Amino acid sequence: MANSVHKGDSIILLTGATGYVGGRLLRVLEEEGYDVRCLTRRPKALEGRVSNRTEVVKGDVLDKESLDKAMTGIATAYYLVHSMGSLGDFEEEETQGARNFAESASASGVRRVIYLGGLGEGESGLSAHLRSRQRVGDILRTSSAQVIEFRASIIVGSGGISFEMVRALVERLPVMITPRWVATLAQPIAINDLLHYLKLALGVSIEGDRVFEVGGADVVSYGGLMEEYARQRGLRRFMMPVPVLTPRLSSLWLGLVTPVYARVGRKLVDSLRHSSVVHDDSVLQVFDVRPMGIREAISEAMRNEDRGFSETRWSDALSSAGRERQWGGVRFGTRLVDTRMVAVDATPHLAFEPVRRIGGNAGWYFGDILWKIRGFMDLLAGGVGVRRGRRDPEQLAVGDTVDWWRVERYEPDRLLRLSAEMKVPGRAWLEFEVEPEGDGSVIRQTAEFDPLGLPGLAYWYLLWPLHNVVFAGMSRGIAQQVNRLRNTSGASPQ
Repeated sequence: MANSVHKGDSIILLTGATGYVGGRLLRVLEEEGYDVRCLTRRPKALEGRVSNRTEVVKGDVLDKESLDKAMTGIATAYYLVHSMGSLGDFEEEETQGARNFAESASASGVRRVIYLGGLGEGESGLSAHLRSRQRVGDILRTSSAQVIEFRASIIVGSGGISFEMVRALVERLPVMITPRWVATLAQPIAINDLLHYLKLALGVSIEGDRVFEVGGADVVSYGGLMEEYARQRGLRRFMMPVPVLTPRLSSLWLGLVTPVYARVGRKLVDSLRHSSVVHDDSVLQVFDVRPMGIREAISEAMRNEDRGFSETRWSDALSSAGRERQWGGVRFGTRLVDTRMVAVDATPHLAFEPVRRIGGNAGWYFGDILWKIRGFMDLLAGGVGVRRGRRDPEQLAVGDTVDWWRVERYEPDRLLRLSAEMKVPGRAWLEFEVEPEGDGSVIRQTAEFDPLGLPGLAYWYLLWPLHNVVFAGMSRGIAQQVNRLRNTSGASPQ
């Protein structure tokens, strides 16, 4: 019997909402108007990221009692958890988690389970990671619920682990000594196409359990993926294959060059030797999805980053410490980021005044002589320098120039985002955001740099000691100016 689910039937249980795919899917489900219950070990990680129709409950698929409670009243459940970042036996943990989930689903009368697994050829000789992914699907099918399993190849999207690995290798290494797995064929799928499949699985009318292989329009090697990314970034890269490079050496290499943790890299590299190409395309007859090719998928991933930082990242799911990140010259995707926050005893309107007046005659609240030197150097290099100033000392609008910056986004009393027009080996932004907090406000200042290859990385890191001083001084200077304005006006933070 078909068990399609529609809005209003019941709450949807979503596991893995703090991870890469699960976090993106949560946004899609909320936008579609579904009621969602998120099961997570770290509820704080979802604070401020869910709508008022989404319920967040603390639990773990390894904790049967918490899982049973979370399943109450659920008709459809997404199983999007994995244990690649586990310090223990991840296969054993994934097996136990799947058993608990299948038992709870049966006991609670769940009608449909939607699972995302991994695409890999053959049952024998699979890596531990792919073998475990497929075993989880088998265990879930022991429940009384109908199980729809999607098996995906590389997921292309800003923040995805495989894509981040490819990107880091291309960005950082003009010449790459490549192991054999770089020639392995895959059928990458864009994150938005995958999310479309996962969403449509809620309402599709099919009989019994089904396993669907999903991929994009193109079959390419990892090397081909790197070449296309390099082409779109305008980078020339050379690959020199070597016949022998063990998974352990490859994982250590990835740990040094990319954002992939060494323990995850070993499991990932072990899987990369397996071809992940779609052989059964029945998914195209069941779902109205026509996946994009690799060129469009990479272009879309890069546009997504231009709209802002990735909504979710694979590292969110793998970080078990639960600590807040302290940003300061760290890397997110291609971007290098310095973020500083300062609390002020003032309303958002008053706290935003120095931000609104920044540049021109008002200066940059710290090290103006350094800014002028930088502007003069830019002028010598054929850039805009500091000649332009501001259109108006008090008012701003999108498109205005502010010295060597241009206003990209502007929301009065809340947000100013400036895009650099100076000569730099990459792209740069400076953003100020003011938010109310208690009786006062918090001013968040973020410098963001998208380096172009090694020259861009060298530019950032060589100037980092100076940037560190300037950015810290600017944040303090803005706070001091807010205090002066409050004292002058006699304003109360109330």
